Amino acid sequence: MSQTVTFPNGRKMPLVGLGTWLATNEQEIETAVNEALQAGYRHFDTAYMYTNEKTIGRVLKQWIDSGKITREELFIVTKLPMIGNTPEKVGHFVQLQLEALQLDYLDLYLIHAPIGFKYSNDTELVPKGQDGKIAIDMSTNLEAIWTEMEAQVNSGKIKSIGVSNFNSKQIERIVKIAKVPLSNIQVELYVYFQQKALRETCAKHNITVCAYGPLGSPGRGALYASRGVTFDAQNPMEEPVVKEIAKKHNKTPAQILLRFLVQHKIVVIPKSTNPQRLRQNIEIYDFELSSVDMGRLEALDRGDKGRTFGLDSFPGVDKHPECPYLLK
Repeated sequence: MSQTVTFPNGRKMPLVGLGTWLATNEQEIETAVNEALQAGYRHFDTAYMYTNEKTIGRVLKQWIDSGKITREELFIVTKLPMIGNTPEKVGHFVQLQLEALQLDYLDLYLIHAPIGFKYSNDTELVPKGQDGKIAIDMSTNLEAIWTEMEAQVNSGKIKSIGVSNFNSKQIERIVKIAKVPLSNIQVELYVYFQQKALRETCAKHNITVCAYGPLGSPGRGALYASRGVTFDAQNPMEEPVVKEIAKKHNKTPAQILLRFLVQHKIVVIPKSTNPQRLRQNIEIYDFELSSVDMGRLEALDRGDKGRTFGLDSFPGVDKHPECPYLLK
């Protein structure tokens, strides 16, 4: 099977990439990116909000300068922060991110979320007001932001653009006004939360889908606890059906979960800093799940009950007119 998906503009995105959310320790992320490059990864997913772009950029530059890889072989994805969700801030953050990543262009740039926070400076990612509450910008204009993203494509700084954490109605609105096609959406998507309705909307408009948390993202507990948020882990790697199929194919449960999505032509960006698991996560092209296997995994979908990434950890965003969803 092909190991890429193709955008409306003809550019190709590798189906497996390295996710880097929660990888903020410099040594940890440096080691992970080096290991990933050695293992054959060429797709790397980051964001301004992750505060690790400088470290990733440093490693990529070392590999490019050494001649081990070319810039054209890489597929780099990053995202506009919520403090940048105004038309006048798009170009500002694109430039900052190009400098941090030490690149001349970005392969894919996404609006990280449809909700805006008030900008105070480049480092206060979740700004607070005098009352101690998150300073939410209620005037977010998604269409105006998209138009400015298109200007960045026209300038050559970005090759393709897309969105993240948008719902179907918001996608339809962007498609309606887009002059540069919406190439990709990144959303929570895994075996317990298969986003079938959203995927239908995307298929209708030739929008590729990227799944974050494709393994259920069980490592979020500490972060959520630090925000005072209860995290109900739903670990599909312990699911009996997944374990049974893994045993049948002599693969790990993680490899089964990733292969399931990839066979649906859904891009996956599992995050790992463990060298062995990192390699296993990309070694999913030497076997195929049968239609029976696929059917059993599809039956595990819990619909909205499977959603674990809500916006509850940002109190007050439910009042924002563009809030796409909340965990109940």
